Amino acid sequence: MNYEERVRQARAAITEVSAEDFIESGTSYDVIIDVRESHEFAAGAIPGAHLIPLAALERRLAEVAKPSDRVLLYCAVGARSAIGAQTATRMGYSSVASLAGGYNLWKHYMTAGTGTPLSAEQRDRYARHLTLGEVGAAGQARLLAGSVLVVGAGGLGSPAALYLAAAGVGTIGLVDADVVELSNLQRQILHNVDRLGQPKAQSGAQTIGRINPDCDIRVYDARLSADNVLDTISDYQVIIDATDNFPTRYLLNDASQHTGQPVVHGSIFRFEGQATVFQPYEGPCYRCLFPEPPPPALAPNCAEAGVLGVLPGIIGSLQAVEAIKLILGIGRPLIGRLLTYDALEQSMMTLRVGRDPECPTCGVDAPAPVIMDYDDTCVPVRS
Repeated sequence: MNYEERVRQARAAITEVSAEDFIESGTSYDVIIDVRESHEFAAGAIPGAHLIPLAALERRLAEVAKPSDRVLLYCAVGARSAIGAQTATRMGYSSVASLAGGYNLWKHYMTAGTGTPLSAEQRDRYARHLTLGEVGAAGQARLLAGSVLVVGAGGLGSPAALYLAAAGVGTIGLVDADVVELSNLQRQILHNVDRLGQPKAQSGAQTIGRINPDCDIRVYDARLSADNVLDTISDYQVIIDATDNFPTRYLLNDASQHTGQPVVHGSIFRFEGQATVFQPYEGPCYRCLFPEPPPPALAPNCAEAGVLGVLPGIIGSLQAVEAIKLILGIGRPLIGRLLTYDALEQSMMTLRVGRDPECPTCGVDAPAPVIMDYDDTCVPVRS
């Protein structure tokens, strides 16, 4: 039996107490036992708790509690304590409970108020997030309340959308006007052979909807244009540019200068990829790097040049990381930095990129960019 199955069976057999109920009636327990390890206990613990690591619980429980005592066990997120509660029950302890969400959720409620409590299913689903101090219950609540628009449900958008859904981002928009083709399946993992001919946005929504029912998935089965871009992106915290064409990249860049949302950019070609974050008026924008769309003769086309199938998986995953960091407000986003990746050399390099004071879009004296379509300026760079 694996660990996850063991935890599920334990939770089905014991009593769990929510952090809110425990805070309101914490004095109703005779003994509180922390079943984490000593280094976890030293970093913070519920006042008055006895430290008995789970591995030693059966041997040492009698040292601090009588079988008739009302006993509460807790760990970091409520998994180990559920197993411990089951063990104590088998030992003859008649009133044993496990703290759902563990110390991490208790600490969040004590320091930040109750906020939006996580359900028992959500505590299971996001248990690995809850153990991270940088995320925890408060961060997971932010992710569930967060929103990301993924523009492009192809090679880059596939891994980005999958990981955003798995992480619990509450609202995910998918924009794509294309349909699923056989040649897409080499790298666009949102889709499969049963969906050939189906709109990509709809196919992608089906896939990520089966990963996480917490996600509200919005489908935009149309291409972004000057007529709809501002209304579409304004409902989202973060925009992921997973497009395969220059017209949409420039359109997104200019529109974000009006709405203020960060754009997490990614692009790929043959064996190379790059990612960065364009935060309006804080770092450079896309036009700071590439002031004008390239002429058709110079716009690369992946359908002709090719692309390594796993490459968009790497870059798209990096885009998902950046979007999650922006929602949580943690780490150092790729603002003012361009991460480049070479699959053949298996190497990464981060380049500093500054904001251009003469940029026609975000420069010091630049007027607000005109929202216009660029379809006649350059050709797609299919990914």
